[in-house]
Amino acid sequence: MNYNDLADDPEDARHSPQERATAASRSTWVSVAVNIVLSATQISAGILSKSQALVADGIHSLSDLVSDFVVLFAGHHSKKDADTDHPYGHQRFETAASLALGVILLAVGAGMLWSAVGKLQSPETVPQVHASALWVVGGALIAKELLFRYMLAAAKRVKSSMLVANAWHARSDAASSLVVGIGIIGNLAGYPILDPIAALIVGFMVARMGWSFGWDAMHDLMDRAVDEQEVEAIRRTLIETPGVSDVHDVRTRKMGDMIVVDAHIEVDALITVEAGHDIAVEARQRVLRRHRVLNLMTHVDPWKRPDLDHAPQPQSAPVITP
Repeated sequence: MNYNDLADDPEDARHSPQERATAASRSTWVSVAVNIVLSATQISAGILSKSQALVADGIHSLSDLVSDFVVLFAGHHSKKDADTDHPYGHQRFETAASLALGVILLAVGAGMLWSAVGKLQSPETVPQVHASALWVVGGALIAKELLFRYMLAAAKRVKSSMLVANAWHARSDAASSLVVGIGIIGNLAGYPILDPIAALIVGFMVARMGWSFGWDAMHDLMDRAVDEQEVEAIRRTLIETPGVSDVHDVRTRKMGDMIVVDAHIEVDALITVEAGHDIAVEARQRVLRRHRVLNLMTHVDPWKRPDLDHAPQPQSAPVITP
């Protein structure tokens, strides 16, 4: 999985929670339909053709159904507006969904590994696979790759890391089907042990993908900052605001696919408090318009013009006491 798929242009237009939820729902229901057909076909064909690798691939597709419904659940809740208990909104439902996806994949992968190792310990029990399994694998490979491309395009359009995670889940399915196909070809060529070896590799791929999703989501829940490129783009927007002399201490944390930002801006020390406030408001609005920023908190610092550093200071009138 590559979350840089979302970072093609840090200044892309923002998308509302409703737009993200709609995109997630549409692409996920397509995934549900595809995975229902695939899992039923792969598992039944794997049992009939005596291919453990194909059954493992079918279970992988079945796990996608569970993850799809997790995404739908998160999409429904993440579009809710901010409330008293959640003043920044509910965007982190997406991060929680990515964490759930990781846990599901890790558990499924571990189960596949356990089953495959059991077969490898008794190679004499590995049966000959029927050639029909190869045709099922070929169809599944094409369907999964097409599903991946469709879902990734939807994820990049609305910049949703949750949808990126689900798209790469589909890509991992395509890769696993390729491995399964190689194992079945080897079995048909007279090397039966290659079928459980393929199941073992698929299990490892699934577990590794689950670890990656879960690890990234856990860091996001711990308020991980966005990458330096995006921080610099936000800083540039702030400093280009008329009236802002300098910017420092720009801090970010992820809120789902949105960002919460804290920044210190420096304005002329000689202007009024009201003028400084207006500059801060304008800086905030510019950032919200240009970046996927949910909220920006600004601290206004006074900036003294260099040409006034050594200017004579006004003298107070002498006090005459009787």
